[in-house]
Amino acid sequence: METFLTALPLVFDPYVLMVIILSGMFGLFMGAVPGLSATMATALLVPVTFFMDPVPALAAIVTATAMAIFAGDLPGALLRIPGTPASAAYTDEAFALTRKGKAELALGTGLAAAVIGGLFGSAVLMFTAPMLAQVAKNFSSYEYFWLACLGLTCAAFISGSDPVKGSISLLLGLLIATIGLDPMSGQARFTFGSVELMGGVSFIPAMIGMFALAEVLRAVTATKPQPVVPQMPIGNVFRGLGGVLAKYKRNLLRGSVIGAAVGALPGAGSDIAAWISYAVSKRFSKEPEKFGTGHIEGLVDAGASNNAALGGTWVPALVFGIPGDSITAIVIGVLYLKGMNPGPTVFLQQPELIYAIFITFFLANLLLLPLGFAAIKGSKQLLRMHRMVLMPVILIFCMVGTFAINNTVFGIGILLVLGLIAYLMEEHGFPIAPAILGLVLGPLLEDAFMTSMIKGNGNLLTFFERPIAAGLGLACILIWTSPLWSRRRRRMAAE
Repeated sequence: METFLTALPLVFDPYVLMVIILSGMFGLFMGAVPGLSATMATALLVPVTFFMDPVPALAAIVTATAMAIFAGDLPGALLRIPGTPASAAYTDEAFALTRKGKAELALGTGLAAAVIGGLFGSAVLMFTAPMLAQVAKNFSSYEYFWLACLGLTCAAFISGSDPVKGSISLLLGLLIATIGLDPMSGQARFTFGSVELMGGVSFIPAMIGMFALAEVLRAVTATKPQPVVPQMPIGNVFRGLGGVLAKYKRNLLRGSVIGAAVGALPGAGSDIAAWISYAVSKRFSKEPEKFGTGHIEGLVDAGASNNAALGGTWVPALVFGIPGDSITAIVIGVLYLKGMNPGPTVFLQQPELIYAIFITFFLANLLLLPLGFAAIKGSKQLLRMHRMVLMPVILIFCMVGTFAINNTVFGIGILLVLGLIAYLMEEHGFPIAPAILGLVLGPLLEDAFMTSMIKGNGNLLTFFERPIAAGLGLACILIWTSPLWSRRRRRMAAE
């Protein structure tokens, strides 16, 4: 308690509060512009933090990322273009609600779920960091392989009514993920002699192309009038929210728990947490047929999950110096620059700074409520613009954001090629979400499988020798075989 009281003045200093507010506004802008992700917001803040003390430097990063993750919902709900990868899981659902004239319900629910999930993740970080970090540290390649398989299984739940086309889309994403150098042998694969492709296909240009450019192409090539998005003002986004949160309170808790748990696993992060939560929400929903048509339930789960994962990703970063995602990989570098070597000793040597980070997490998520509300009110201008005016502007932003990732024109090429492929896929009824999921989890799946096979000398039984791996593997096998068992039970009942 004494350490907590010592940390309070460090955070509630006027200069630190000013940094928090300014970085929050910066994070909202970065998240709302497609291509300018939360990771990029963190990277752009690093040079600024050189001139700051540890507390304001880390407070700026915490606040900007929390705001950016939510802000990605704004273009996703209004334009079907996710601002950040964490919003991609439920973009179609949110946009379907907007088409029904329920944009304020979609955005209000996303904001409330993000705040509640963020506060839950902050509590997990503060009270259970050592325990969760210890569990994550015990994960080996075997556990990561089954975790990736479990994540890819989510494609079955987000494929809509045609699981065959969803599976083909997933396989396409996995195929794209294999482009580049083989992680074990270093052999170039599917590069066609291109030096740039040896580094693989970057996820962010691919995501922007497959969502944003495909939407632009659809608007340009449409022979029929585009479905009209109701041009209604975004009024009180909190109207009716109490009933939604009361109805789906279990979803809020489940999404928050999944987000915090997945975030604590190194390399997972908010985007994977959102995919898993959305899939779990559909799997256990009483109305799974409504998903994809503008159903608020999936938004509650995934919206809480992606912000809860933020706190989870800091658990292994602070306690063991293991990055939970790309954002905390940057944070670890900032910690070293500020003389805070991440690891168990930092809790003993500089506990007041660690508790200052905890307090900042709570403050940033509470601040998300007013700042997020202001961002939603400002975003209504997007609905008033004619699509033929808006689409070229979106395309320019996407190309600028893609170029800024690596300062290379090659990323724009990826954007254009995959955008065209995604447009053709959707025109023929193939969903895009499974392909994105394959791109995200493909590298993790391959690396974990190859590493495990080398360690086990090619013996597949080694994937079940460790208790956690055996549990995850058994869960995957049960999920994969559940349709067969269900079909057999229906057949026996019919007889």
